[in-house]
Amino acid sequence: MRTLICGSIAFDNIMVFKGRFKEHILPEQIHILNVAFLVPDLRREFGGCAGNIGYNLKLLGGEPMVMAAVGEDATPYLERLDALGLPRDHVRVVPGTLTAQAFITTDLDDNQITAFHPGAMNHSHLNRIAPATDAGLAIVAPDGRDGMLQHAHELAAAGIPFVFDPGQGLPMFSAGELLEMIGLASYLAVNDYEGKMIEEKTGRDLATLAEGVEALVVTRGAAGSTILAEGQRIEIPSVEAEEVIDPTGCGDAYRAGLLYGIGAGWDWPKIGRLASLMGSIKVASRGGQNHRSTRAEIGARYHRAFGAALWS
Repeated sequence: MRTLICGSIAFDNIMVFKGRFKEHILPEQIHILNVAFLVPDLRREFGGCAGNIGYNLKLLGGEPMVMAAVGEDATPYLERLDALGLPRDHVRVVPGTLTAQAFITTDLDDNQITAFHPGAMNHSHLNRIAPATDAGLAIVAPDGRDGMLQHAHELAAAGIPFVFDPGQGLPMFSAGELLEMIGLASYLAVNDYEGKMIEEKTGRDLATLAEGVEALVVTRGAAGSTILAEGQRIEIPSVEAEEVIDPTGCGDAYRAGLLYGIGAGWDWPKIGRLASLMGSIKVASRGGQNHRSTRAEIGARYHRAFGAALWS
């Protein structure tokens, strides 16, 4: 099934400080903070929610179509999309802007200081979802605020079922806007912290919100995930990773599993187990798009984890 992935495309600049932030930040001087960290290790990764989800869905054999706004510096990313066979008909280059970029500095205790420049992402509303868009399923993932609101309305108007994944964009929306987008969506996906934020912001618990969508998914990292669907509470176990290296992009990998399973018409336990497996595969490599698994390898891992066949 052709799946439209509305969300961000970004470059992740990841730096490692070979010390501890706490040894260089004096609490009593925090009001005049002026520090510099030497970061001998620097990686530039391809990231962004739409890019990561599209990458993982392609690994599964899906047909992702990425919809995003990028800047004039996006040539390396566009070339990567071409090399991966990911169509970029819906990727718009916005003149006079830079592609969204995250600058992440990590210390030896795995503490992080992150700065994020949204750049072209703020113009995501320039991408329009026409009624003739050839997609049977979609996701509205973290992106520019106006773009997320617009795409939710356009997908609903076009009759395209979609997953609403507010993610780190959640604080941008009022309670009314969140309820509006949840009401337009067919599915809602959040992590446990985001779920609590939605409850506090809207005054409605997740069980109540689940009554308005086909399924509500809450991920809890290594503790597994929960799917509220069809009046049932389905507990999905986590899959033990071969190695725990980097959680960056695990949520996006999980969502790719959701999208594939929904598009395939599977039941929720199987959909959740595939999603959980995809997160486990991702966590064993650095960056959001450096893991590589064939469909056969994914199927074999699924069988080892759950004792059942994935591909019929």
